[in-house]
Amino acid sequence: MSSTAKIHLVGGAVRDRLLGVDAPDRDWVVVGSTPQEMVDQGYEPVGKDFPVFINKTSGEEYALARTERKTAKGYQGFQFNASPEITLEQDLERRDLTINAMAEDAHGKIIDLFGGQEDLANGIIRHVSDAFLEDPVRILRAARFAARFGFSIAPETLKLMKAMVVNGEVDALVPERVWAEMKKALITDSPQTFFQVLRDCGALERVLPEIDALFGVPQTAKYHPEIDTGIHTLMVVEQAARLSDDPVMRFASLVHDLGKAKTPTEILPSHTGHELGGLPIIKQLCERLRVPKQYQSLALAVSEYHLHMHKMAELRPKTVLKMLEKTRSLMDDNRAQQVANCCIADARGRTGFENRDYTQAALFIKFQQAAKSVNGGEIAKGYSDGEQIQRAIHDARLLEIKRVQKSIAITP
Repeated sequence: MSSTAKIHLVGGAVRDRLLGVDAPDRDWVVVGSTPQEMVDQGYEPVGKDFPVFINKTSGEEYALARTERKTAKGYQGFQFNASPEITLEQDLERRDLTINAMAEDAHGKIIDLFGGQEDLANGIIRHVSDAFLEDPVRILRAARFAARFGFSIAPETLKLMKAMVVNGEVDALVPERVWAEMKKALITDSPQTFFQVLRDCGALERVLPEIDALFGVPQTAKYHPEIDTGIHTLMVVEQAARLSDDPVMRFASLVHDLGKAKTPTEILPSHTGHELGGLPIIKQLCERLRVPKQYQSLALAVSEYHLHMHKMAELRPKTVLKMLEKTRSLMDDNRAQQVANCCIADARGRTGFENRDYTQAALFIKFQQAAKSVNGGEIAKGYSDGEQIQRAIHDARLLEIKRVQKSIAITP
């Protein structure tokens, strides 16, 4: 590496340090060097055509300062210039948001050319330049950072995001990238903000049409018809985030009502049916976005059985046991709690119900623990036929559920 080359810490590590939080990853930019010089210094190139290198000792990424030129639609349609003449300012200017476009030199001096520190202080997500328009992933990232930090989107940035939807740039997003950003958003403090921002700029209809379709659909007559199902869904996600940091549970909470967009509420006087209608929609969404099976499994279980949970004190023992089996909660304490938390979030996802005492979930866990306590091995000793063993275990579990009901004076 030449003596004139300079190395700067950049991006998220600088941002997080200013916020006083730990930065798990550090990225570096090298100004005034060449690929050959990087290799000669012992850095390992990441790819043949991309000017990024790995420090073999620390495992951290070092990228040559570069500019980008748009050559085609989508986030891969770029041509890079990483010549030694590229300045730090030019490199920072190509970045997405002002809060991510700061650098720190070897002496700890912050280099902030685009107002990132001010936007951090004011809680603003703002684009650096009109180059923001060239990469549709930046729509998702802006929404995710708004969710992560609880920041608002600058009006001029929201205007650019809307333009990217109108001009079709957002349609170049591939499903894997949508899910990657969505998964990161689900573990933020305010995951509902991610979806609200996408809706505000019009991108939700393009990337998550199943969620967007819920807006404008009322809840059923029996359960708060004045509530918009889309708004309810975001409130449920907010409540889910308060209950647990588990992204699998939060995802299930997000999609639990998808059937309501397909099933007319006016033909559901008993508030049944939409949960079954939602199952193929959830499967469709999961298949399109390549959502991992564990997310899909819980989402399907919650969608189908959350109304059972709401009526937990009224259910017959056979129905309770079937729900435990079908939701895969019977022998899995974590799964049972995930299902319970999703239903708590659903019950609290309405204005005025945010702190509702939802006893059904605790009762569900009591039933689960009671049924799980049955010692199948001991029961099996009294039978030689497999079907008889299964029937005896089943009956024993029903008896334990009945005992719980009797102990708290429940008579289904």
